[in-house]
Amino acid sequence: MPSSKKSIIDVWMQHPTLRFWQDPMFDSLRRWTRSQVPDQEIPLKATIDAMDRGAVTRGLVCAWHGPSGALISNDEVAGFVKEFPDRLVGVATVNLYQPMDAVRELRRCVKKLGFHALRIVPWLWGLPPNDRRYYPLYAECIELDIPVCLQVGHTGPLRSSEPGRPIPYLDDVALDFPELKVVGGHIGFPWTMEMISLATKYENIFIDTSAWVAHRYPRELVDFMRGSGRKKVLFGTNYPMLTPDQCLKGLDLLEFDDETERLFLSENAERVFGL
Repeated sequence: MPSSKKSIIDVWMQHPTLRFWQDPMFDSLRRWTRSQVPDQEIPLKATIDAMDRGAVTRGLVCAWHGPSGALISNDEVAGFVKEFPDRLVGVATVNLYQPMDAVRELRRCVKKLGFHALRIVPWLWGLPPNDRRYYPLYAECIELDIPVCLQVGHTGPLRSSEPGRPIPYLDDVALDFPELKVVGGHIGFPWTMEMISLATKYENIFIDTSAWVAHRYPRELVDFMRGSGRKKVLFGTNYPMLTPDQCLKGLDLLEFDDETERLFLSENAERVFGL
């Protein structure tokens, strides 16, 4: 684990509401992590304490919205950020089925609530990122100068993994919106090389390591981070599925030089998210 004196930014985390925790689509994750479904709301301080144990200085805490409604609403996230403004940064969510309402809500989140990104989880909607419903939001992200965060790779929850394929879906998006900053979370496994190829091909495509612990990063990703991709990969956890201290365990074994480690743990996030 890096020294606690170093700045660490977690670019994918959520403080889970009870309705988020209790959704049956997360049963597979609970099986993997041997966690139990809580019967009452978890205090926000528990999330801050988990950040402290992993020496995470700031976390991008995201809202969740799917076809059935909000699992974690934007206003709930705004409340979290208000309680810990020096530790948490808001990430918005929207309803893809209502395009103009979605654009207006994104604008509200950024201009009035101070959020720094939009997150859409494609498998939650069953819609790949090149679907027409995303495109008004991509245009608005460019106008607002914020990144859009997407999940790439296989799906841990009990939903189809198809929308997480980087090629052709994310390839199409990057061609249509070269100014759009895209952060692909969960490294794209088992299509990690596709994700690396897109991050190499396009200036504004980035990768975050959420849902993976350091000692399990694929060798090709580690080599990319050591070389031409040192400014392309950002640290994330997907808390509460994994905690920061779990994700950072074994980072020293990757033998990053000081600059690479700084870029990965904080500086890339500061640049991409405008922190």
